[in-house]
Amino acid sequence: MTFLTLVRHGQTDWNLAHRIQGSTDIPLNETGRADALAAAEALLDGEHHAIYASPLVRAQETARIISGRLGLTEPLITRGLREREFGDAEGSSVADYLATYGDWHAAVPGAESLEQVRDRALDSLHRIVRESRRRAAPAAESIIVVSHGGVLRALLMHVSGGTLPRAGDVLHNGSVHRFVVERGNLRLLASIPA
Repeated sequence: MTFLTLVRHGQTDWNLAHRIQGSTDIPLNETGRADALAAAEALLDGEHHAIYASPLVRAQETARIISGRLGLTEPLITRGLREREFGDAEGSSVADYLATYGDWHAAVPGAESLEQVRDRALDSLHRIVRESRRRAAPAAESIIVVSHGGVLRALLMHVSGGTLPRAGDVLHNGSVHRFVVERGNLRLLASIPA
């Protein structure tokens, strides 16, 4: 059994402006650094053995803040947990995106589908679990993974059979989502808002 705690990166100026970041590499702002520290504080109650992050700077910086507070080693980078590629919609406002494409499941030129994001994220998480089992680690290992809203949304939809997140639910910057991997299956244990 492996426990995975997924954390959404802290706020960026584009989050604040409601712009779609996707793979655009936008750094944290001051509020985002505070979000990361708040996530770290929420994780102080448990023992964690490793931390991973998406290659995007906002996730890496969030992971470094968390690892520093928790006394973990430097975050390991995993490409499969990067944000959804939004193609032609990257940089647009959320309002313009919805007016143009209708919803988050729409086919956007050059963009990944939520199913593609889910598949690569699951592959990445299972690879992390396999790597952790190869190390001389405790039987029940706990790993923190810092990723993005689109990735978390795709994974929550997967584990809940499409019932989560509910319409109108916001996955806040710095939010914490605890999962367990047992016998190759990913299961949600809890979501802790930021």
